Amino acid sequence: MAAKYGKKAQDKVEKAMHERKHGTLKSGSSGKKVKSRKQAIAIGLSEARRAGGKVPAKKSSKKSTKKASSKKSSKKSSKK
Repeated sequence: MAAKYGKKAQDKVEKAMHERKHGTLKSGSSGKKVKSRKQAIAIGLSEARRAGGKVPAKKSSKKSTKKASSKKSSKKSSKK
């Protein structure tokens, strides 16, 4: 079975984790420091994707379709 991730992905994630440990890894748009390990990995994989590395496609966020709960206001007819 072929590897899911290529060498470039490994290098980018390793670099991102190293930056996170030293407190220099910043998130994209906001520029805030990244503290989360998972976020650091996501940034590394994203960079590898942009650089053309072998990385599986991001999981598409499925729109959670909430069932419209049609609550019928069944007012009980008060029998007297």
